[in-house]
Amino acid sequence: MTTTSRRLVLAGAAVGAAALGASFAWRRANPPVASAVAQAFWAHRFPALDGSELDVARWRGKPLLVNFWATWCAPCVKELPEINQFYGEAKGRGWQVLGLAVDQAEPVKAFLQKTPLDFAVALAGPQGLGLVRELGNPAGGLPFSVIFDETGEISWRRLGVSRLDELRQLAKS
Repeated sequence: MTTTSRRLVLAGAAVGAAALGASFAWRRANPPVASAVAQAFWAHRFPALDGSELDVARWRGKPLLVNFWATWCAPCVKELPEINQFYGEAKGRGWQVLGLAVDQAEPVKAFLQKTPLDFAVALAGPQGLGLVRELGNPAGGLPFSVIFDETGEISWRRLGVSRLDELRQLAKS
């Protein structure tokens, strides 16, 4: 390779590296804007079981699995231990989980006495079914899970039981 060819290759590599660096810097300064549906979700506040208000915006910026469930929903009750196990395995890698109960406070508190969960649980109440529809589940069925990525955008949805092995795979990607 001649000296001129070597210089051209090095110059091309330098220009490519500079462009890549500029792209990363621009993306960091100008993060993508989440869709209107996702933005509306991040604006929600839900009643916590202790009477306080839970602002979901506090979870934005890291992957978040949101699971809509109810104490009267047998498939929901069946999947909660696996979601809890997923949370235990994935929280060290930045994953967060929020359970939104489409239910009343007293049945949820009684359920959690028997089946404690390590992740946050709040009350979506009957209005939760409307939110489920907005998030991409037109039938409004339960259980329903959604993953929001680091940008705050929806990256995955599941109507029906979420399985531990599937959640593990999603956490790897």
